[in-house]
Amino acid sequence: MRDLAAMEKAVLTLLQAHAGDEYSKNFMAPLIAKTSLQMGHLYSDLGLSSREEMGKLMTKHFPSLAKLKPDDIRWKKYLYDCIGKTAPACATCGDISNCFHCTLAS
Repeated sequence: MRDLAAMEKAVLTLLQAHAGDEYSKNFMAPLIAKTSLQMGHLYSDLGLSSREEMGKLMTKHFPSLAKLKPDDIRWKKYLYDCIGKTAPACATCGDISNCFHCTLAS
């Protein structure tokens, strides 16, 4: 359980460092960090209908991080790559073969 709390804190710190404004830093970053621990795809766990919407949300709220993210990596994976961890959902994900640059599929 402590490891999950540490991962949430690390994702939060990353997002807050790239927040575009106070709303993004104090509302969106905590929401996304907490949601990133859930077992589904990040965009759907956030209530978004597509990865495209996820990209738009992240570009709006975390523009400098969005500029750094490669196009061929999904957001949850990218966030956890940035903190040097594997997202909790990745170990049991049924979509690993479709997740770009995923080393768990090897």
